[in-house]
Amino acid sequence: MTAQVPHILVVGGGYVGMYTAYGLRRAARKGKIRVTVVDPRSVMTYQPFLPEAAAGSVEPRHVVVPLRKTLKGCRIVTGRVVGIDHADKVAKVMPEEGPEYELAYDQIVVALGSIARTLPIPGLAEEALGFKNVEEAIALRNKVLDRLDVASSQPDPALRKSALTFVFVGGGYAGVEAFAELEDMARYATRYYDNIKPEDMRWVLVEATNRILPEVGPDLGKYTVDQLRKRNMDIKLETRLESCEKGRVVLSDGEEFDADTIVWTAGVKANPALAATDFPLDEKGRVKCLANLRIEGVTDAWSAGDNAAVPDLTSDNGAYCAPNAQHAVRQARQIAANILRTVDGKAPQDYEHKYVGSVASLGLHKGVAQLFGIKIKGWPAWFLHRTYHVSRVPTFNRKARVILDWTLALFFRREVTSLGTLQAPREEFRRATQS
Repeated sequence: MTAQVPHILVVGGGYVGMYTAYGLRRAARKGKIRVTVVDPRSVMTYQPFLPEAAAGSVEPRHVVVPLRKTLKGCRIVTGRVVGIDHADKVAKVMPEEGPEYELAYDQIVVALGSIARTLPIPGLAEEALGFKNVEEAIALRNKVLDRLDVASSQPDPALRKSALTFVFVGGGYAGVEAFAELEDMARYATRYYDNIKPEDMRWVLVEATNRILPEVGPDLGKYTVDQLRKRNMDIKLETRLESCEKGRVVLSDGEEFDADTIVWTAGVKANPALAATDFPLDEKGRVKCLANLRIEGVTDAWSAGDNAAVPDLTSDNGAYCAPNAQHAVRQARQIAANILRTVDGKAPQDYEHKYVGSVASLGLHKGVAQLFGIKIKGWPAWFLHRTYHVSRVPTFNRKARVILDWTLALFFRREVTSLGTLQAPREEFRRATQS
């Protein structure tokens, strides 16, 4: 560690980690600071486009941003930070292969993000899919299309019915958008099957509260429920998943049925790896932060995003900033600016951003949005959803590729090919060795 050249350690390569390092990269290339980013993945996933990637509207490779290519001038370490001792300014790193080692730093950015919030539901771990990264989006797409193939080739009515039943648990953004986009894709795909009609499929959304999409308000939430039900999609409010052992779905309203596809999107929680640090945590396991994004009670440590409790200066009731991309990206840029200010001996500035609103896609040419209190529905909301998120995708390269995907879709039919065998690439060879 060189005193003249401060070493900035960024723990996590998601929204906050990637954008913070992106804001520091020029100073790193000039030799003013050194920046190291540690993450188990070598790419940053732009999660708002996962539903479109799953539905085939966007090429999956175009919703991930390669860290090494984007963060030139920064060192990228593929591994997990399994402990942080800020008193000694040392982080323990577990690489993909090889023994654990220590990494010293001068300043640290804690951007571990969140993981899926699960419950001890029988069968959940064995039967359900998550929806937080591009691998899960691809797997879900392949699963849906594969189930159509199975149902088309299956004479047994019970097995066919199970194959054509798709259950999503969680009525937030991730759940509703994935639910609507994949149903839209599957509905389109049925035109290529002579024995499957859209009404043969059953799509079920299970939500424990009495509303979905709370971010867009009760009116648009009710509108979304009505629109999805018009598409013959089953929306179960104030209902919980009790069990899903061996694909047998049991709901709190007493209904039971078999489903081959179960997707869990019922919220997130702060990364539990934060417990292996000496930073102050709140009752939700998030790092306590000041308004300037410094970690409370310590110096040379910063945090933001899903794993941080950041005071919302635009709120009058002492609320914290919501865990969403809108805040995370802006907070990351503020952290980068504040780190450079402290390196120059200046005081950091507070983060303040008034929440603009929310947009959500409900399938091709369908959506809802609430911006500055204005409620928007249908095609205009869908267009706003695409426009906003393409503007947020990091780098011009990714923006251009996503726009090209959309442009090509205007002239060519939707791609509904399953590549499910990619998840078991050795299966064909294994069968050959046994023949």
